[in-house]
Amino acid sequence: MVEKYAFGLIIINGKEYRYDVEVRWTGEVLKWWRKEGHIFDVEDVKRAVAQNPDIIILGTGDWGMAQVTERCKNFIREKGIELIINKTKDAVEAFNTIIQNPREKKKVIALLHLTC
Repeated sequence: MVEKYAFGLIIINGKEYRYDVEVRWTGEVLKWWRKEGHIFDVEDVKRAVAQNPDIIILGTGDWGMAQVTERCKNFIREKGIELIINKTKDAVEAFNTIIQNPREKKKVIALLHLTC
């Protein structure tokens, strides 16, 4: 569970991260690196898609400055994965809501850009 998000900082299960992260429904947290910092493209989401999640949430930053290419959106949706795109604060809320729902055991991955 994501406990706190603020510009450039996220706390997940008691641990601080100051870089962009991939957070999985399993509790695993990985560093998320992209070729271009403010553009999310297919290469940037392949690792997450390979986990066969039900949902991928893309957090586009504190101000929502990051852009998701149409290619990226189509790649995710063509795999039958639900896609949620939001500013990172709202993306965190969506992730927490989904993983805390005991009735629906959804496999969800959040890819979160922590700055602008």
